Amino acid sequence: CNSSAPGKGRDISLAALQRHDPYINSIVDMASQVALYTFGHRANEWEKTDVEGTLFVYTRSASPKHGFTIMNRLSMENRTEPITKDLDFQLQDPFLLYRNARRESLNTVGSCISEAWPRV
Repeated sequence: CNSSAPGKGRDISLAALQRHDPYINSIVDMASQVALYTFGHRANEWEKTDVEGTLFVYTRSASPKHGFTIMNRLSMENRTEPITKDLDFQLQDPFLLYRNARRESLNTVGSCISEAWPRV
């Protein structure tokens, strides 16, 4: 985890996030390396996706007020999730399990996740 990233690096990261979502106004926390897995019901096991990179938890000036993005290092497709009532998540260190009711899939983010999650 890297919640105390240097100011300049955090500013560059914030600018990159704002190119995708101009309503992002601050980074709450980040983890430098995460991988996204989905639960495959047919195989009854976790399956690695093609999403891997830096995880950013942020605040927004518009609704929803919080969200997170994995800036994907494997492709141009990032994973972005608004933190709303449709998002259920549970921290099981070092994993973050979450389900978005709109997608009806169970996902896990494997990484070192800091204490920022319960506060958001």
